[in-house]
Amino acid sequence: MKKISLLLGVFLYSAQASAVDGMSLEFGNGNATDMARLGVNWDWQKQWFTGGDWLLTGFWEATLGGWHGHSAKGNNQNITDLGISPVFRFQQKNPGACAPYLEAAIGFHLISPTFINADRKFGSSFEFGDHAGAGIRFGDHQRFDLGYRFQHLSNGSIKKPNQGINFNQIRLAYHF
Repeated sequence: MKKISLLLGVFLYSAQASAVDGMSLEFGNGNATDMARLGVNWDWQKQWFTGGDWLLTGFWEATLGGWHGHSAKGNNQNITDLGISPVFRFQQKNPGACAPYLEAAIGFHLISPTFINADRKFGSSFEFGDHAGAGIRFGDHQRFDLGYRFQHLSNGSIKKPNQGINFNQIRLAYHF
């Protein structure tokens, strides 16, 4: 846990922390576990496939959250989760009042402890986290963002056991 706190402190006090482009809040559940996270994003200035009405772009997302196990099998734990992911987003180029999008990411997470309940163990603190999602940006200058994500976390079999976990999530973000 001390390593996670140190990493978060260094990250937040780095020079880029002052250039945050948005913040997010996520809630979700899956595999007898509830989760919640706070996040910050840094938009990419790069865009691809800009010839039509849609384009590909993205952002870096850093999150800090917690999971709460509620399995009937017992030995339920609370897990702290620190993650960072590059998120690729396919979105409308010239949005009107609302701008739909699709997104995908593969990132890295540190969790502690390494089990959530009696029958779900992760084997290591290091986890890969990938997600696919869809949503809509709306409001003045599309500052609000409401989306759904399906996320899978596992250690990629770098250490046994590797049971992984899946979450269905709702994400609300605000862009500065």
